[in-house]
Amino acid sequence: MKKILLTLSLIIAFIVARSQNLTPRQLFPGLFESVQLSDVFPDNKTFVDATPKREPALIMKDYLAQKNKPGFDLKQFVTDNFDIPGGPKSIFKSDINTGIRKHIDTLWQVLYRRHDTVSKYSSLLPMPNDFIIPGGRFRETYYWDSYFTMLGLHESHQTKIIQNMIGNFAYMIDKYGFIPNGTRTYYLSRSQPPFFSMMLDVLAKDEGKQVLVKYQPELLKEYAFWMKGSAKLKQGQAYRNSVRMPAGEILNRYWDESDKPREESFKKDVNAAKLTKQDTNAFYRNIRAAAESGWDFSTRWMDTTGKLETIQTTFIIPVDLNCLLYHLELSIASSYQLQGNVTAYNSYLTKAHLRKKAISKYSWSEKNGWFMDYNWKEKHTTPVETLAGVFPLEFNIAGAKQAEQVASKLKSKFLKPGGLVTTINRSGQQWDSPNAWAPLQYIAIDGLNNYHQSDLARSIAITWIQTNLQVFNETGKLMEKYNVVDTNVKAGGGEYPLQDGFGWTNGVLLDLLDQYYPSQL
Repeated sequence: MKKILLTLSLIIAFIVARSQNLTPRQLFPGLFESVQLSDVFPDNKTFVDATPKREPALIMKDYLAQKNKPGFDLKQFVTDNFDIPGGPKSIFKSDINTGIRKHIDTLWQVLYRRHDTVSKYSSLLPMPNDFIIPGGRFRETYYWDSYFTMLGLHESHQTKIIQNMIGNFAYMIDKYGFIPNGTRTYYLSRSQPPFFSMMLDVLAKDEGKQVLVKYQPELLKEYAFWMKGSAKLKQGQAYRNSVRMPAGEILNRYWDESDKPREESFKKDVNAAKLTKQDTNAFYRNIRAAAESGWDFSTRWMDTTGKLETIQTTFIIPVDLNCLLYHLELSIASSYQLQGNVTAYNSYLTKAHLRKKAISKYSWSEKNGWFMDYNWKEKHTTPVETLAGVFPLEFNIAGAKQAEQVASKLKSKFLKPGGLVTTINRSGQQWDSPNAWAPLQYIAIDGLNNYHQSDLARSIAITWIQTNLQVFNETGKLMEKYNVVDTNVKAGGGEYPLQDGFGWTNGVLLDLLDQYYPSQL
């Protein structure tokens, strides 16, 4: 009878675990902390991506029975009970002589994953369609990465894959109410920069504007996620992702529902919290909010010392986030216009207009000649100039004079021998100098073209293409990020080694090649 009851309890525990999308830390309390804090694996992401070989409850039962016995080997226990992720079974080696376009076309297949191969015990979130991953240690779909990957997929005429990936994002919005940072249970407490409406623009090139109508329910649900609780806010108050500004406007910030260490970077977060003067839970939330931004980490989120322990992401109104939400509002407005719903169209057009005014009001710095982030707690722009300042050009929010000033500063301060640095600061963080990232190059180039700054846009594009090609010709690889100050040195900083693959690098490079070298390479 006891065995029957135990079996039933295990079955019930598993069903509940799956229905609640429990994270590895929730499924393996005690075991999780022991593994992550003891350096069983050099990278904390390894264990949270590992797949249990049997029911988590049975693994925990054995762990609790064995862990205090003499000679217990934690690493052996983990390898006995989990399938550990590593490199691909067959390491892809490129043939440099076939050229960069052939390399990228082949990589789409290397980075392609089937949706129906997810283990029932994995931290992976099940998806209805196949998808593309970034590569390296990133073995799942990431939200904002995917937009820039889609740019290249479109150039490769891979419309079906774009449809599938957008279908996955729509599925997640319907299931979870938002698009998570990535398709893992441990990412379900936060999103990432909201590029879903931009993805629909890519698909619309092949399928027409009616895609906005098709995905209107998901556009509205994503908007509701970012704006949740905003209607009840008083001036100077914030709730989740929304902030009521001094004059009554609503702008948005990055946020995370959890105030605990990130499971995929558990030890680093725990150790970093020992150095901060902040409340520990507030510190963890600020770390997590920076992860939602995709810029993890950068001095844009810190005080003037640039030390991680001073991170204050939730105090900051990011200019790029609000530009993306402006585009989301315009997309929803367009979806209603296509349906002939004039009232709803005008409502969202008004929301977009008010946000555009607020972005210019709070983010434009005449002194800097740049669009800055805004600290809503201290009521002033932040001191760090970053490439996020080009987003108002991408979305036609900047005035003509402002765009000229941004272009001038891009050329004089940000443009280096290999491309545009993310910030001017050298902090050791990966989203600072000397590093450069494909998505920000693309936004800058596209934004400059919107304001007829075509010569500078071309100069940046060609510089970036050459940086990519130099590394490719030397290594046969395309990297996650690049050192553009000293192009003979690999990019560094961050919480993990330099990754190759790489989804958004491939996508942006192919898009730029087709714009600037359509018949070459």
